[in-house]
Amino acid sequence: MRRLPSSVCSPSSHRLSPVTSMSTGSNSLIWFRKGLRVHDNPALEHASNASSGSMYPVFVIDPRYMEPDPSAFSPGSSRAGVNRIRFLLESLKDLDSGLKKLGSRLLVLRGEPGEVLVRCLQEWKVKRLCFEYDTDPYYQALDFKVKEYASSVGVEVFSPVSHTLFNPTDIIQKNGGKAPLSYQSFLKIAGEPSCAESELVMSYSSLPPIGDVGSLGVSEVPTLEELGYREDEQAEWTPFRGGESEALKRLHKSISDKAWVANFEKPKGDPSAFLKPATTVLSPYLKFGCLSSRYFYQCLQRVYKDVKKHTSPPVSLLGQLLWREFFYTTAFGTRNFDKMKGNPICKQIPWKEDHDMLAAWRDGKTGYPWIDAIMVQLLKWGWMHHLARHSVACFLTRGDLFIHWEQGRDVFERLLIDSDWAINNGNWMWLSCSSFFYQALPLSLTIWMYCFFSHAYILRRCLYAGDMPKQYIYEPWTAPLSVQTKAKCIVGKDYPKPITMHDAASKECKRKMGEAYALNKKMNGNIGDDDLKDLRRKLEKDGESNIRNQRPKLN
Repeated sequence: MRRLPSSVCSPSSHRLSPVTSMSTGSNSLIWFRKGLRVHDNPALEHASNASSGSMYPVFVIDPRYMEPDPSAFSPGSSRAGVNRIRFLLESLKDLDSGLKKLGSRLLVLRGEPGEVLVRCLQEWKVKRLCFEYDTDPYYQALDFKVKEYASSVGVEVFSPVSHTLFNPTDIIQKNGGKAPLSYQSFLKIAGEPSCAESELVMSYSSLPPIGDVGSLGVSEVPTLEELGYREDEQAEWTPFRGGESEALKRLHKSISDKAWVANFEKPKGDPSAFLKPATTVLSPYLKFGCLSSRYFYQCLQRVYKDVKKHTSPPVSLLGQLLWREFFYTTAFGTRNFDKMKGNPICKQIPWKEDHDMLAAWRDGKTGYPWIDAIMVQLLKWGWMHHLARHSVACFLTRGDLFIHWEQGRDVFERLLIDSDWAINNGNWMWLSCSSFFYQALPLSLTIWMYCFFSHAYILRRCLYAGDMPKQYIYEPWTAPLSVQTKAKCIVGKDYPKPITMHDAASKECKRKMGEAYALNKKMNGNIGDDDLKDLRRKLEKDGESNIRNQRPKLN
């Protein structure tokens, strides 16, 4: 790999030579969706490089994603919590600021993105449309329609792969047309990314001017209020601000501690560290493309070259970036990746439906303080440590409640500021033991995880735990009534009774998973709806107890 200059990862050294325009006599449009950054943005580079006329930087407010939904269980739209929408608006505002410094600006329009883009191409006489390639099914379908129209009217389309280190299509082709289903096989097939030796364009001296925007209703980046939200909808907002500037600041602060980077080892880390998280918290910036994964990769490689010893994938910081690549590739190459039914890599399991239990888990009212504390942090901040995510996901699915991973996925998809279609679905399948596991049956991972969550974290985050002493904080129902009264946390009054008894629930979940695994093996995964119904009836007949009504003895 070519050794980069020592300044490549310095926060003060982002400017490279300006991009030179080609004499094509045409207008370009750069369509921002993710990739909300100036640095290392090949679509922006091509649009500015190839335009001798005007360049139109566009972002479309998609009602599907941004329009308020009063019926949702938390403030936000039907698909995204208000924390993520706010993070996105901050990212757009920062992008607009960066473009204005270069003589351009972000043109914000509203409507169904495909229809809006067609009108833009028509009215602005665009001859070159540039946007970052996106593997999400929604954008795959949208992009197909837009590219089909562009082709019909002679508009050149440039859609580079830059949201990920690798092109998922290339990996799948190398693997014989199938997505690799294990992390190690992915690493072996992928090898070193081409960006390892690329010189990335980090900034520009200027950008082509914007032409006449006509009558398309172009606006500045809206505020939350202008979208129909209220600033007081949440008592506490995520402390993580959106935008490229914040992404680069956070990246450079993280990598400046070379020893920390060299010794980073997942799953180690303190999930209770809420004031100063024990991870980089770069995931939301990678999700929205405020930070280039390619630049992140190069910065990590530079640090590794400067230290004598460092951790390696899968546990290293680089390993975490490669996990992202693995899930993107597997998701792209697997039909119905976001579903159990019709998903060829997902075990068919007769998950139960219990809307009350799901709501208790979602709202932080399970009666298990560390679970509730995590879910309250999710509701308030839209972010939590990866061990916290593991704990609540296991609790909901194969650890205690045996509720469908798709329902937990939907809650994460809505509330997380770093919610990413491929990674979210992949992790829920993994943690529910629905996919990516090859041993007979993994053990429960829920209760032992409580040791990671400190007394202080639980008291701060759990709204109902009062001032419960440390020895009772994990199982408050075991505290004497006098202790509960003094702590102002009487179980069943000030704090919910536990919705399930873990020991019995865990054994029952393990039994159900064992039966489901056996049926999947017997039928080679070809299980239909009737088979699942029969298995569900069998489980009930064999003695499935009503876990919901089993309560630990309360003092």
